[in-house]
Amino acid sequence: MTEATQQALNGLRDFTMLKWYIIPLLAIVFYIYAKEIKSARAKGNWDAIFAGLTVFGIDFFNETWNGWVMVLSGRSAFWTAPGDTALRTMVGWNIEIMFMFMISGIIWYHSCSENKNEKILGLPNRWFWAIGYSVFCVFVEFFLNKGGLLIWEYPFWTNTLAGLPLIFLFGYLHFYAGAIFVLSRKSHLTKIKLIAGIYSIVIIMNIFGYGIMGWNY
Repeated sequence: MTEATQQALNGLRDFTMLKWYIIPLLAIVFYIYAKEIKSARAKGNWDAIFAGLTVFGIDFFNETWNGWVMVLSGRSAFWTAPGDTALRTMVGWNIEIMFMFMISGIIWYHSCSENKNEKILGLPNRWFWAIGYSVFCVFVEFFLNKGGLLIWEYPFWTNTLAGLPLIFLFGYLHFYAGAIFVLSRKSHLTKIKLIAGIYSIVIIMNIFGYGIMGWNY
């Protein structure tokens, strides 16, 4: 296994790594969701919550299959997060990333116009912000990689010209594309079923990986 992979496995889900700053971060996430739930109850519009849960669920799926790549390759996941953290939850995931993705769908939702048909620079505004935030995330990830906090493995990731578009498409854009798809459904029940489907798939994958196969990722 690569050196970065070994570092990412060291302290994996080790609760002695916990740091106090995650408590106010957790409180902030709770506050945001509490405010959104209160607003949803008053207005009958739960789309901000649905967007938040969708983006986080797809990220959870992303990190799960990324961990599977590490196990099955015996070398490395596509990306690893070996840097300092308050809690490393998977080889490419940590508590700080989790908190960020818990609210990133809500941030995206509130950036969009209430009129889903409104366009910005010729693009539907939901897709404009999906692309914009995906580009911004790739920009941030590039510097995290330069700082050694997020390591890319395999040539198709590490080559900047080829890798950055792939990270844009499969690292971020499909999160927001999933949110757009879910929010475009007409009924709340359909939206809930789609979100439940995402989490069901991820839970089954992890039951199989951790519980049945005993993989550590």
